[in-house]
Amino acid sequence: MDPFSSQLNEILIDTYNNILNVEEDLLKHSTNIDLSINEMHLIESVGKNKNDGKTISDLARSLNITLPSVTIAINKLVKKNYVKKEKSNTDGRMVIVRLTDKGQRIDRIHQYFHNKMVKEISKEMTNHEKEVLIHGMEKLNGFFKKKLSGISSTKK
Repeated sequence: MDPFSSQLNEILIDTYNNILNVEEDLLKHSTNIDLSINEMHLIESVGKNKNDGKTISDLARSLNITLPSVTIAINKLVKKNYVKKEKSNTDGRMVIVRLTDKGQRIDRIHQYFHNKMVKEISKEMTNHEKEVLIHGMEKLNGFFKKKLSGISSTKK
């Protein structure tokens, strides 16, 4: 591996692990939070639609997780009172997942954490550095989205 590729690989792995560790640490040290990091991200995904909620299929698609895995995780979150399941008003066969008040509170805490993290990361950066970082991250994210769409299409 050339020096750039080696350094980029190390930074990507280290950054990914550090973000997960910081989020897990936040959850561990928050007194009333009984969630795993995956459950927190599922709550975040449900919360993106505000009060409209999402179907189990929408959640599986957006998180690139299998339908049975999302169903099991949502059922656990229902028992913990973070989400609720309701029949759709338009199609009785569809189940809509919405955040409970407890789920909305935890989603706000998680959003606050992310906002604070982004502010801290960018506070010492120039506008040019911010633009370059965003451009590089968009390319990186595009690469992973292409890879994931390729993986998803081979699973079908």
